[in-house]
Amino acid sequence: MNARKVNIKCFGCQMNKLDSTLVASALGRAGFAISGNVENADIVLINTCSVRRHAEQRVFSHLGHLKHIKQKRPELIVGVIGCMAQRLGVELFEHKAVDIVCGSTQIPKIPELINKALGKQCQSLAVTEQIRKPDNKNDKALDDFESAYSTAQQNLSSQAFVRIMRGCNKFCSYCVVPYVRGPEVSRNPKTIVEQAKRLSAQGVKQITLLGQAVNCYKYATCGKMYCLADVLYEISKISGIEWVKFITSYPTDIFYDQILQAMAGLTKVCNYLHMPAQCGSDKMLKAMNRKYSVNKYLELIERAKERVPGIEIAGDFIVGYPEESEEIFAGSVSLVKKVRYKNIFVFKYSPRPGTKAEKYAQDDISQEVKRRRNMELLAVQEEISGHLAGEFLGKTVRVLVEGPSKKAHLEAENKDNHYQLVGRTAEDWIVVFGGTKELAGEFVDVKITKTSPLTLFGELT
Repeated sequence: MNARKVNIKCFGCQMNKLDSTLVASALGRAGFAISGNVENADIVLINTCSVRRHAEQRVFSHLGHLKHIKQKRPELIVGVIGCMAQRLGVELFEHKAVDIVCGSTQIPKIPELINKALGKQCQSLAVTEQIRKPDNKNDKALDDFESAYSTAQQNLSSQAFVRIMRGCNKFCSYCVVPYVRGPEVSRNPKTIVEQAKRLSAQGVKQITLLGQAVNCYKYATCGKMYCLADVLYEISKISGIEWVKFITSYPTDIFYDQILQAMAGLTKVCNYLHMPAQCGSDKMLKAMNRKYSVNKYLELIERAKERVPGIEIAGDFIVGYPEESEEIFAGSVSLVKKVRYKNIFVFKYSPRPGTKAEKYAQDDISQEVKRRRNMELLAVQEEISGHLAGEFLGKTVRVLVEGPSKKAHLEAENKDNHYQLVGRTAEDWIVVFGGTKELAGEFVDVKITKTSPLTLFGELT
């Protein structure tokens, strides 16, 4: 009998990518076959994001497409999993395509839910009713699930995500994450290190540690309080692991000096810091319930640049937050210029149900203004990124090869088994160069011959 085919469509952040990888690994061991094709799948799972309205709209659009497929193949099983599933719960069953709804804190149950739906052709729900209430039993189930099914990222055999903490306690006014992923829970450092060792044995060379506020990781055991720096030291000892990254960091002094010391002293820890600012106005930061000032943020960035030579900084910004005046927006532009980020991610504000901003603030900035500010901030960053990238011209960088590039930049594509490859530096610069497919997953040296704001181009040395 042929194995049932499962297609997994993933929206959202690295947390969702990790969850999709874990689910695919668990289903593979349970006898299912993972398929990249929706049309021939027996089960389709949509791993969802609720951080922005646009992400949820894309999910509903995808469900509309699946509804038409299901009219022709009524035996098709469709599941909605992740943050949107946790937020909407049974409401998702109002969509005729949906058979399974499973929140992000219930993903260990997915194989069981699928088998139930296949056997009885009935709807199955698994969400956490009191998401903010501590639940040791469920935490252990999630921890065991991650440890058991952790594997390399799909199509990136040398790289893997490792979650070191779940949930969030920051309660930023605009953010739905605390309400769909629950309270902060840090994993046992021993479990994290054991998981990293197993990944190394599988051939993984780069590990990215994940947390909503990863630098706030803390775990008390045997009379000692472990922080992110301790985890970095332990993973750096593992043979086979060459690079260690961590995302995303919250602007705070907590454990900050220890982390910078680890970054500066450990050759395996990449000099890359993703620290969202969100806005360049103290008034707006207070409204967002961000617990720092612009000056404090700048002080943290300067400290990182002083103590970690060659560090590259990435940031996040929100434009169009309620009552964002042109003067407030100008503060964000000024902050981008002062920090000189490697790159930034800019998001247009959209109210999220259940958040403080949605309840108490009016979404009073037009979409036209949000789009303009988005484009203006990205244009400022593009100029900065262009200057920073230009400094690599003529230099040789170490790159971890990901594989063939999806975009054609080089004339040598497919000539004499010569492909356009893409990889990243330790500082997260994207590098495109020519080489053979066999280099995927390997470290190579590339001399940079051309640059653009987002990409370095070069040739193998």
